Amino acid sequence: MHPLIILSVLLQIGCAVHVVRTGRPLYWIFILLIGSYIGVLIYLVAAVLPDMRHSPGANRIARNARDAIDPGRHRRRAERQLEIADTQDNRRRLAEQALHDGDYAQADTLYDKALSGLYATDPVLMLGRAQAQFGLGRPERTREILDALIAANPDFRSAEGHLLYARAVEACGDHAAAVEEYEAVVQGYPGEEARVRYGQMLERMGERERAHAQFREALRRADLAPAHYRRAQREWLQLARNALRA
Repeated sequence: MHPLIILSVLLQIGCAVHVVRTGRPLYWIFILLIGSYIGVLIYLVAAVLPDMRHSPGANRIARNARDAIDPGRHRRRAERQLEIADTQDNRRRLAEQALHDGDYAQADTLYDKALSGLYATDPVLMLGRAQAQFGLGRPERTREILDALIAANPDFRSAEGHLLYARAVEACGDHAAAVEEYEAVVQGYPGEEARVRYGQMLERMGERERAHAQFREALRRADLAPAHYRRAQREWLQLARNALRA
């Protein structure tokens, strides 16, 4: 049998299965059977593509593709919005995008300007500036900002902010205090990054057994979690496995 005929049959079968699974009218199967490649094309254009526009998974793939082709588009959009209206929200959005892009200097400048007037002690802005300072290699200043954040906003809670504080304390060389911070943050952190970073610090301190206990706990927790959790934590789980093998 000619390869083109085999390919046509496979496509027709695949589309027919899709018709049944998605509950579409069975006349589509008749169109597929008599239409060969044309029938498959009509089905894809008329039935499948419109659904993909409303599919979160398909939209996510499309967004990722656009980001890969044009990684600076979000930054340009945020810059245009700030040029149109120099508002607190637009300045914050551009600062967040600069932080995401690793442009810590611009992020720091934007957060510094935003932290004024009524927003001088805004916890989200203060946390953003602390992240920018840490990215610039200034852990002491990061720690100062986070201490001021908690003093001004005692009810504010942020897992990311707590982990950043632990990392800043560690980078300042205060290992005893860093152990206390990591011990606290791993209890409620929504992921394995905090636990793996804690293990890495313990390993650098020469506490190999305690470090490996953290790595094993991260892997144990992942084994009990759903598959989507393991996919989301893949980077940190791989680091834990590598550390245990080493």
